[in-house]
Amino acid sequence: MLDIHQILKQLPHRYPFLLVDRVLEVEKGKRIRALKNVTINEPFFTGHFPHRPVMPGVLILEAMAQAAALLAFDTLGVTPDDKTVYYFAGIDGARFKRPVEPGDQLVMDVTLDRMKSGIFKFKGTTRVGEDIACEAELMCTMRTIA
Repeated sequence: MLDIHQILKQLPHRYPFLLVDRVLEVEKGKRIRALKNVTINEPFFTGHFPHRPVMPGVLILEAMAQAAALLAFDTLGVTPDDKTVYYFAGIDGARFKRPVEPGDQLVMDVTLDRMKSGIFKFKGTTRVGEDIACEAELMCTMRTIA
């Protein structure tokens, strides 16, 4: 389990782009369960949509990718430094099953399918309560920058 202080040491993201509030479970090399509390104070709600606030799907995918990054770092036993960046390499089969609204709590379950040549492939499912909000396969890679 990781709290927000431990997450901030692992991920380079900061407000308004840090989208993981807590890690509930990690099984090294296998899976992670993390959560994001969605509040009306999120900056994207002012424009998406003023009459009916909905969390953008790309940000749900980004939240899953951030959880995946935490799993990758735990799997490798590394803490990234200022020279390490974790990028999306691909997204397949993204499906959005229900809107995510203010007051929802996103629970992200991400499993590591494979790790080969520096490319990680994950399967992610995000739920609100018992309902699936989003499912996708994510491919990510770590790069060292100058």
